[in-house]
Amino acid sequence: MNIESKPQYAGPYGQLSPTGGGDIIPLVKDRILVGRRAESDIQLKFANVSGQHCRLTLEQGYWFIRDLNSRNGIKVDGHPVIRKRLDPNCKVSIARHHFTIEYEPQLLGAYGPPPADDDYLDDLLKSSLMDRAGMSRRDPKSPYSNRNPSE
Repeated sequence: MNIESKPQYAGPYGQLSPTGGGDIIPLVKDRILVGRRAESDIQLKFANVSGQHCRLTLEQGYWFIRDLNSRNGIKVDGHPVIRKRLDPNCKVSIARHHFTIEYEPQLLGAYGPPPADDDYLDDLLKSSLMDRAGMSRRDPKSPYSNRNPSE
């Protein structure tokens, strides 16, 4: 008889594992404040970590991270982000402290496709409204270049 064993994590919602070694941080709530201050759920006592650095929230079985206007920011898989879905085993950097987030979305209530990530918003906001509408900008040196000369 083949019985699937569920993975063991330090907390009921998974864990953050420091990539350079150190103590595993259990995820014990579905909403976690990370920062340097004593009232933080996860306290990182480093000078480059802001008092309230970021927030982790569990949404539809997936962890999301949001920067709380921190001084040194957050990165997911090496890319700076404001808000991002954290897929299992991705790399999370809080200031210059690196972790791997470990959890099983299905055990936390996920079903179907993952909730939308916010990366597309960054790409969307980098382009102009005219470009998004499919209307390219005119070259200022030849303002009539896209007009039909027979008009």
